[in-house]
Formats: sequence, C-alpha cells, structure tokens
Amino acid sequence: HTKPFKKCARVVGEVLGKYHPHGDTAVYDALVRLAQPFAMRERLGFCEVDGHGNFGSQDNDPAAAMRYTECRLAPLAADALLMDLSPATVDYAPTFDASQ
Repeated sequence: HTKPFKKCARVVGEVLGKYHPHGDTAVYDALVRLAQPFAMRERLGFCEVDGHGNFGSQDNDPAAAMRYTECRLAPLAADALLMDLSPATVDYAPTFDASQ
C-alpha cells in the first residue's frame, strides 16, 4: 500500500507467469472483484485491493480492460498478509530451470 499503483495487466502477467498458467480472464476477474467495495455483503478486510480506474459498477457495468486499470494492496491487506512475513517463513528452493 505504500508503493505506487501498478497496471493490472502487469500484475495479471506476473500471476500467470509464476502461479496460474491457465488464462488471464480468471485472474483479472478475481482482481476486479477484490477491488469492488460493493461486490460482497461483508468485506474480507485482509485481502482487498485498492483499485484505480474503472472496476465496474453495481449496475452490472463491466470493468475496463486490464491495460486501463491499476491496483495495489489495500493498507489492511498489507498489514494482515505481510506484517509477520520474513524470509525464514518459507524454505526456498530453486525453480525447475533455476531462474528464481
């Protein structure tokens, strides 16, 4: 939440490249839903996204294409997800091609 907004297309690309290589529609739809304050009856609080741009409306207007929108973690999400995270939390191992 302290970093500048990033294009949603970049975020979706990172997720596809590292975690979910099955198409961008599911990833972007999930990102859009997390950025919509009206999407759920109760807000999750810990996994919300600050959205910048057109993320749709309650009148079923669709969100703009990912190349036109930007996002970053919401302050509460960053606190809940990253506060106690340290490099020792997970045992790191190289990827299959040792690129990461």
